Amino acid sequence: MSDHEDGSHLTEMELRVRALETVLAEKGYIDPAVLDLIVEHFETKVGPHIGARVVAQAWVDTAFRQALLADATAAIAASGNFPPVGDHLIAVENTPDQHNMVVCTLCSCYPWDVLGLPPVWYKSAPYRSRVVMDPRGVLREFGVALPEGARLRVWDSTAETRYLVLPRRPAGTEGWTVDQLAALVTRDSMIGTGLALTPEGDPQ
Repeated sequence: MSDHEDGSHLTEMELRVRALETVLAEKGYIDPAVLDLIVEHFETKVGPHIGARVVAQAWVDTAFRQALLADATAAIAASGNFPPVGDHLIAVENTPDQHNMVVCTLCSCYPWDVLGLPPVWYKSAPYRSRVVMDPRGVLREFGVALPEGARLRVWDSTAETRYLVLPRRPAGTEGWTVDQLAALVTRDSMIGTGLALTPEGDPQ
C-alpha cells in the first residue's frame, strides 16, 4: 500500500526524500540506522530548544548571564545544564538602546549546537547582502520596528566565530520558571531578526 493509499500526511517533498533514501539504502550507499541516529541527534540533542533554555537561564540567573556574555562556550559548559557547544560561541545582548543581528556574509556559518539547522533565508544571498546594507529594512520585513534612537549592530559569523543573540526578557514574566520562559524564546529572536514572545504568545 502506498503512502497516498494509507492516508499518509507526508508532503510531496517528504515522499520524494523517502523514495531517494530507499534507493540509496538498497544500493548500499547509506545506512538507514545511521540516518535515524543523525535525525534523532538534530531533533533532541541540538536545536533552538537548547538555545532557548540558555537564554531563559540567563534571564533568571545574573551570574550565568554575566558568564555567558564573557565567554558563551565556557559558561554553557560550566553550567552543566546543557549539552556542550563548539568553541568560540559569542553571546551578544539586546538592550533598550541596542539591537543585534547575526549574518554570515561569506557562506552560512551558524551556531548549530544551540539553534539547530539554519533557516533557508539565513543562507540566501539576498539576506546575506541586504542585512549589511539595510539592516533596518530587513528587520521591518521580519515585522520588527526598533524604537527611535536605538542602535543596530550586525555581527558577521565565520567558521571560527558564531553568535547567539540574547533577546530582551518580555515584561510580565517575573517569577516564571526557566521552562516557561524558554517557550517565549524564538529561533529568530536568537538570530536578531525577531523578538521574544510576550506572555500572551505575541511578538513584543
